[in-house]
Amino acid sequence: MRLDKYLKVSRIIKRRTVAKDVCENGRVSINGKVAKPSTTVKEDDIIEIQFANQLLKAKIVSIASHVTKEDAKKMYEILSGVEDKE
Repeated sequence: MRLDKYLKVSRIIKRRTVAKDVCENGRVSINGKVAKPSTTVKEDDIIEIQFANQLLKAKIVSIASHVTKEDAKKMYEILSGVEDKE
């Protein structure tokens, strides 16, 4: 699955266009490498996202095309950073 779509489906970022912009600005890395919106993500990848003055580090637990709001939080595991982005 594409990185920008994963960020939207997992609800780490609310809108896909915002996820795309964040990736294009070099604020997202996967396993320590800066990632483009089209980068393919896999289970066990580590995603780091720079939000203003905070860094969110999460591990991908599962990948699914469609999930409910409740199940979206099960798609990743927060390793450090922002716990609740709302």
